[in-house]
Amino acid sequence: MQVLWIFAHPEQRSLNAALRDEGVRSLRELGHQVETSDLYAMGWNPVVTAEDFAHDPADRLVVGAESKRAFVSGRLSADVQAEQDKLRRADAVIIQFPLWWYGMPAILKGWFDRVFVKGFAYGVMDPDSGRTLRYGEGALAGKRAMVVLTAGARETSMGPRGVNGETNDLLFSLQHGTLWYSGMSVLPPVVVHGADRVSEDAYEVAAKELRARLGSLQDEEPLPFRYQNGGDYDEDLVLRPGLAAGREGLAVHYSWE
Repeated sequence: MQVLWIFAHPEQRSLNAALRDEGVRSLRELGHQVETSDLYAMGWNPVVTAEDFAHDPADRLVVGAESKRAFVSGRLSADVQAEQDKLRRADAVIIQFPLWWYGMPAILKGWFDRVFVKGFAYGVMDPDSGRTLRYGEGALAGKRAMVVLTAGARETSMGPRGVNGETNDLLFSLQHGTLWYSGMSVLPPVVVHGADRVSEDAYEVAAKELRARLGSLQDEEPLPFRYQNGGDYDEDLVLRPGLAAGREGLAVHYSWE
């Protein structure tokens, strides 16, 4: 497999960097090809501007429409095109970051903002049916994705009744609203809890789990998100009656039953 490892942590001597090195080494030992995007080391610019699209600043910028025009005509900035090329080559994508204020570091959010432009990761149409291809379909369908997350919170506090919220709920906007939306199959995340107080023994446990999960990257069952165009949603994109009966919220978008 060709794997793209996206890394968002500012410190090369951190727990995150050690896990990244462990993971990349493990993948290569398994015979996979690995490319990396170390966003802080790259000095990645997370801010969308008119320069991304070679857009005349004198004209009003409509980001979605202009990003698609720039994508189709090859006018996207060179750094964005380079990241899109890495994604095209990848069979699987690892997204690694520390959980900061219940979300991604700004530099990683900005990577998605700039790279996942209209026409590339969203706004993709089926030419035969005219349907929008998203939530399990689209240009990135066929690729696998997995989040590697560190969090300061203890594991119990990120469980179903934990004060911090359940892990997959915290990651829903990324796993469902970005990765699955653009077509990628999303594997359950690897989470290292208590990241600011990991002992040597705890690190070895985390590294062992990471190696095991990477070893099953090709075969592990993804999270069972529902396909938008698979018949579960009506014409208003509302889950049909009878599915996840009596339930509401994020959990209804998984086809567990």
